[in-house]
Amino acid sequence: MIRARKRLWQVALPVLCLALVAGGVVAYRWLSTPAGATYIDIADANPAPTPAAFTSTGSRGSWHVDCGRNQGRMYNSDNLVAQPGVVGGAHHVHDYVGNKSTNALSTEESLAAAETTCQFGDKSTYYWPVALLPSAKTQMDGMDGMSMNHSTIVVPSSVRIEYRGSAVSSVIAMPRFLRATTGNPHGASEGGVNTEHVQWTCSGARDKVTKDYPECGAGQQTIRVFDFPSCWNGTTTDSPDHRSHLVFPEAGGGCRIGTFPVPELHIEVSYTLPPGTHYAIDAFPEEHYSSITDHAMYVDVMPDSLMQTVVDCVNSGRHC
Repeated sequence: MIRARKRLWQVALPVLCLALVAGGVVAYRWLSTPAGATYIDIADANPAPTPAAFTSTGSRGSWHVDCGRNQGRMYNSDNLVAQPGVVGGAHHVHDYVGNKSTNALSTEESLAAAETTCQFGDKSTYYWPVALLPSAKTQMDGMDGMSMNHSTIVVPSSVRIEYRGSAVSSVIAMPRFLRATTGNPHGASEGGVNTEHVQWTCSGARDKVTKDYPECGAGQQTIRVFDFPSCWNGTTTDSPDHRSHLVFPEAGGGCRIGTFPVPELHIEVSYTLPPGTHYAIDAFPEEHYSSITDHAMYVDVMPDSLMQTVVDCVNSGRHC
């Protein structure tokens, strides 16, 4: 049986006021409402699932783009994909790479005109909740937890963005401004629904994955892994639930009837954390900083010619 160790953080709702400090982190002020987070030694985590086997008609290639790791520290509490037009609608802070203009009020026109942190003119926006560390002012309380007056946002050590093929067929181009979601920011309160494709692991134990916060061995990085849906309905770039227009493949790797395979977006966000530190991701207040609320969002703002380059690379079996 997996031995998950639960520790209570005495943490709270963020006051959305960020200030740069030394050491690659950002000061983040907290109040004192208690919350919880669950940790597991990575050695006790489940084996990583076996991916669908490629058939002879599958597209085995991959295409990688370097978008940095948010060294410029672009943060906001908006969610353009899930809550467009609602400033501060996320109630937690997101970490961004790619498009430099993304916020709740972004339009297709403003995104297309913006600058980007990505190579090759990829103006897509990629984002996920920030990771948090307790500050030096943290003190242990009597409940095997922490009492924090402050916390810090951790800048990732690396961010890998990769587009992959289909196990059973070639892929077609994504339409520009396609929106995509993986994970569920309400995963804890909704019983884990839509959380299957977000995992945590450690750099020295890639054969293990968990939905809890992993405790990694000395010298290892902590890694968040986001796999996005890749079966498009062929008609719309969004849907009322922001999910049904782009769904995950079925168990064998193929898309259900009426949907079409597009490149699968795969993101890995890695952190170098002090051993034994009780870290967490930011979250809706009612989700209590649970790791199961982890999620990532994406808007494709690649020029059509660049998206075709991605498709050609993936379908040819190359690793670009």
